[in-house]
Amino acid sequence: MTDVDGCLTDGGMYYTAEGEVMKRFCVYDGMGMVCLQQAGIPCGILTSENSAVVKARAEKLKLKYLYLGVGSRVNPDCLTKKQAAQEICDQLGITLAEVCFVGDDINDEELLRAVGYPCCPPNARPQIKAIPGIRVLQTPGGQGAIREIADELVKGN
Repeated sequence: MTDVDGCLTDGGMYYTAEGEVMKRFCVYDGMGMVCLQQAGIPCGILTSENSAVVKARAEKLKLKYLYLGVGSRVNPDCLTKKQAAQEICDQLGITLAEVCFVGDDINDEELLRAVGYPCCPPNARPQIKAIPGIRVLQTPGGQGAIREIADELVKGN
């Protein structure tokens, strides 16, 4: 599972004059998620954004698990990312200890502390990189960070 902004993207948001948000995704990450799924490893996106762009990307990658608008510090009434991940785990019959999650910012911290294999890109916030046991990836978010961990997980499967 992964966050979007700062992990699947470089963290930038591009706005058109009409106010539409655009995001840049790395094709290496997309292929990494396809390879994970082909290896029988389910993939999901958990993001605080409620973005049609992210939904379109998830549909293109045929991701079964997509949670938009979770873990928002602006809207505390929404599900946390940990709650969303637990829902996925319940559906799969696994525990959070069996989950790899890639996150980069403070709204990812609770879930990163709960999963068995927490990862973050090197551009993550300092308090995220300081989580005990977290794997700091070598590749920045939006440039293949998800592919880096996907390749390792597929090899280990």
